[in-house]
Parts: sequence; C-alpha cells; structure tokens
Amino acid sequence: MNKPSKKRVLRTKSDQRADSIEQILDAAEYLFSKSGLHGVSLRDVAKQVGIHTTLVHYYFKDKQNLFESVFARRAAVSSEGRMEALEKYEAEAGDKPTVEGALRAFLDTDLDLYVQRGEYWMNYAAFCARVSNTPEGAVLMDVHFDPVVLKLLSIIKRALPDHSDADIFWGYHFVTGALMNTYARTGRIDRLSGGLCRSDDFAAVKQRMAKFMAAGFLALDKRPDKAQ
Repeated sequence: MNKPSKKRVLRTKSDQRADSIEQILDAAEYLFSKSGLHGVSLRDVAKQVGIHTTLVHYYFKDKQNLFESVFARRAAVSSEGRMEALEKYEAEAGDKPTVEGALRAFLDTDLDLYVQRGEYWMNYAAFCARVSNTPEGAVLMDVHFDPVVLKLLSIIKRALPDHSDADIFWGYHFVTGALMNTYARTGRIDRLSGGLCRSDDFAAVKQRMAKFMAAGFLALDKRPDKAQ
C-alpha cells in the first residue's frame, strides 16, 4: 500500500486551502485503510501531513466528519461512473441483457479507476475494503452505493427472469465479497501462487472477475428458493 506523496504547486489562498484539505483527506484515507476508523486519531492524521492537529480540527469537525468526508470524496466518482456505464449498457442491450454484460459495466468501470488513477485510488480501494464490514462503513455504503447496486440488480433480474429474487441478491452478496477481498490487496494470492498472481494486478482481475461471477449467477437453481 502506498503512502501519499504528492507534490503540489500552490497559487492563491483558495488554492492553498483546497490543497490543505486534500492533503488531510489523502493522509486520513491512507491511515484509515491501514487501521480503520477506531485505530486512527486526528493527531495521527496531522502527523502524517506534517501539520498541527488544530488545523485538522479547523477543516473537519471531528474524526467521524473526516471519515465520512474521506469516503464521500471518491464514492461519488465511483458510483456515478458505474451508473453511467450501466445505463449505457442497458440501452445498448435492449431486451437482451446478459449477466456478464451487466457485471462488466459495474465491475470493469470501477476497476479501471484504480488501474488508471494510481496510488491514491488504490488506497481508497483498500480503505473501502477495510471499512465495508464495519457498522460505520456499512452505513456509508448504503448511502453512496445502494442506487447503483440496485440498478445492477434490476438488469440482472431482467437477464435471469427465471431466477428467484433471493438468488439474485445472494449472487450480488458473493460478488461484493470477492470484490472487497480484491480491493484489500492483502498479498495472500501472491504468496499462494508463488508470485504468479499479484494482489495489485487489477488489470488481471478485470479480465476474469465478471466472467467468473456471471457463471456463478447462471449456476444458481432457477426454481423458487426452497429454503424459504
């Protein structure tokens, strides 16, 4: 995981203010990705940036406010990009959407962000992976990502009209679990594969994940869920 190291050229006071906020958000994102909300203090963030803690308090009311700001900053870009891709795919597919097509719009669009935008987005991916299974992270996932997830599921339901709603939701549950494990970049696959696979190789993930997950949806029992 990379430590923030941007070099910035400052201009006006407004630029300096925006730069200070960005540096604080970058540092907090990095630290939260490593230790979560409760493992990081505002003093830790200030130390990471090289400023006094009072300046962090000046821009952010408290740690919760900073945490939510870190989450929201890139969530809007991720969610809007996915929604645009899903809507485009839905229009192009017409009456014949496929599970893999919908998943590619949802997964590949997001993976491209991390491949193309570099270390800061990779830190955000790890941040999301770490906090997604916490109460405070789950609330933010609901707020920022529910609309685009429900859009994905509506397309998959049309692609699999004989599948139960329960199967569709379970399928997404398994997809998001694999995605968060990928975003975490723990290095485990590197060790297991003897270096054949790398946990930071999101391009390789993109080549495989949608196809793999689509097969899982298709393999689910098409009859109503007998367990209910």
